[in-house]
Amino acid sequence: MTTLIRRVAGDRSRRPVWQEPPTPVGQGLKAVVLTVLVAGVLFPLWVILVTSLSSRETIARAGGLVVVPRGIDTSAYETIFAGGAVTRALWISTLVTVIGTAIALTVTVLAAYGLSRPGSLGHRWLLAYFLIPFLVYPPLVPRYLVVTGLGLKDTIWALVLPPAISVFNLVVVRGFFQGIPSELLDSARIDGASDFRTLARIVLPLSRAVIAVVGLFYAVSYWNVWFDALLFIDRNDMYPIQRVLQSYLLAGQAPHTSGGSSGVTMPPTEAVKMAVVVLTVAPIVAVYPFIQRHFVKGVLIGAVKG
Repeated sequence: MTTLIRRVAGDRSRRPVWQEPPTPVGQGLKAVVLTVLVAGVLFPLWVILVTSLSSRETIARAGGLVVVPRGIDTSAYETIFAGGAVTRALWISTLVTVIGTAIALTVTVLAAYGLSRPGSLGHRWLLAYFLIPFLVYPPLVPRYLVVTGLGLKDTIWALVLPPAISVFNLVVVRGFFQGIPSELLDSARIDGASDFRTLARIVLPLSRAVIAVVGLFYAVSYWNVWFDALLFIDRNDMYPIQRVLQSYLLAGQAPHTSGGSSGVTMPPTEAVKMAVVVLTVAPIVAVYPFIQRHFVKGVLIGAVKG
């Protein structure tokens, strides 16, 4: 008996090569690679932040972008917020992101749940219908005509409704829903629960990871909306932050308001431009740590079981 136990324990200790503990050399190599990757990500952010807080003299001495800080100068941020264009643009982008993410998540979850049920009416044809735009992107002219024909131009709905559903996110969520044991859904149906009650009480609590990841995808997409604003928004007071960022980076000038009053002309310094970049990137950087723990799990499960 003792021999058998030892043999079983020995078999369990013999793991495949890919499960063996890393050697000191392997651990050191991983540490070096991770350090280089982290530095490659953080260094540009550091340069942007330091440059935005630098004075004219420091920027001139550095020849443009500043790496080593020499004091703190917040005049770039004060000048930006004094004009009002950036504050208004941040509010527009926040509104578009919150409303758009809520609508996109609702539509994606409902569509994915219906397409994940084998007995749903015409789910194969509907899935093929959703996949067509994923393979063949609609041309710009019909898209522009549809948006303007519906009277959505120069409104936030022109930025919210056209990208309200992503086929990639739909496929990921559908794959996750298909991985939920059918016994749970059948037991809920036997107890008399409707489809919406089953979705709310069983499916959604089990899908927090994938929904958090897809929500992050939608939020980043809505926050970074620029091309749709370039196409559908002509009123300067409706510009999102990305459109205002373009004005600062290209002209060093805040956009004029729709009422005809001139905007605040910005000094063409790297500090002002980098300050606007900081204000554009900061919200997403602040939100990402709260979603990061769900990121890998949600994407891998949805992709593997799709």
